[in-house]
Amino acid sequence: MRFPTFLKSLLLGVPVGVTLLDCVGYVARVEGVSMQPALNPDASITDYVFLSRWAVRNMDVQRGDIISLISPKDPTQKIIKRVVALQGDVISTLGYKFPYVTVPEGHCWVEGDHTGNSLDSNTFGPVSLGLVTARATQIVWPPSRWQQLPSIVPKTRVPIAMGKRAPATGSNGSGNNHTVSNSSSTTPIVHPIEEVQ
Repeated sequence: MRFPTFLKSLLLGVPVGVTLLDCVGYVARVEGVSMQPALNPDASITDYVFLSRWAVRNMDVQRGDIISLISPKDPTQKIIKRVVALQGDVISTLGYKFPYVTVPEGHCWVEGDHTGNSLDSNTFGPVSLGLVTARATQIVWPPSRWQQLPSIVPKTRVPIAMGKRAPATGSNGSGNNHTVSNSSSTTPIVHPIEEVQ
């Protein structure tokens, strides 16, 4: 008996699609103002970003990366924040229970770009790298906002002291191109497209 072409395509396509979503990445809608001005700069525009699971497969995040993570306060929710400090870094906090924190091994300090309008490490402390699910690499919608998302740390949020860390190299071997910017920090919620109604 012959399988119709459609069923053959379906039997091959579903596992390939699931593998791509699980290993490579997916597109997600960003809600909220916590990452303004980098994401959702205007309340009337909602950004959709490509979240690369591949980029964080070895838990290798860099200062300035915009990452998706499981919320330490509500494990059913994914949030998107900027990595401000890595393990060993000393960071001055904004309203946390201690004025300065040394980020412990296996953790990072995340903040939204819209300071004061973000539920981030200043509320829940350093975040385990095990909660990181993906790195936002591009804005893919709307077309007027198509762009790469650079890894920048706001100038006012650079760690006081940097921990020892081997220099990272990108896929092209060019090294770390992370820069410092004048923007501040906040935290939006990430919803995978398949959950959008």
